[in-house]
Amino acid sequence: MNAYAPQVHVFGFRGETLHALPSGALHWPSESLLVVSDLHLGKSERTARRGGPMLPPYEGIDTLTRLASDIGATGARTVVCLGDSFDDLGAAEAIDAATGAHLAPLMAGRRWIWIEGNHDPGPLGLGGTHLATLKAGPLTFRHIAEREARGEVSGHYHPKARLAARGRGITRPCFLVDAARIVMPAYGTYTGGLHCDGPELSALMERGARAILLGTPPVEVPMPRRPA
Repeated sequence: MNAYAPQVHVFGFRGETLHALPSGALHWPSESLLVVSDLHLGKSERTARRGGPMLPPYEGIDTLTRLASDIGATGARTVVCLGDSFDDLGAAEAIDAATGAHLAPLMAGRRWIWIEGNHDPGPLGLGGTHLATLKAGPLTFRHIAEREARGEVSGHYHPKARLAARGRGITRPCFLVDAARIVMPAYGTYTGGLHCDGPELSALMERGARAILLGTPPVEVPMPRRPA
């Protein structure tokens, strides 16, 4: 991890030390655990199948290449995919040979956990462990945040933050962090996002929440909110 350390943002959560990576992955060093959310593999296939615009079909390989880099950099022994790993069940069943060839060596020799998402129930034919929720120490991993939860790490919303900087507006995917929860950014190549100053995320996150903007290195700022 030494070569990677200058590129991560280190922060504390529920008594644990976590690393936000530039890619949108979350590393828990003491548990050798790497978390990614909303890979949405197979999005181009699903879009074409439903008559949408034709997208370049290499998004799965691009996503998994970045994941391979993060696994190599962190040496993670456990990988948690936090739901919506595939764009829908059909995309999981239609995984192409090239994407499968990139995924198989990543899974080999480590614990791999698929958390159930709202787009897919977890790719049951790909091995690994399939769960609705994972509890590990003080943390609970699930796809969609539950308002009363504490120590929760979730995904689903694809949060992004917009800020004004030097007279220009910038928008970046981000982690959202408060005392109760972390909401992960989407990791997949073809994924949009929900502005964190909108009503849904503003209502979910506590006052004093922070946004960790993706970049090299990630940068932490107060979570943007619209004026009351």
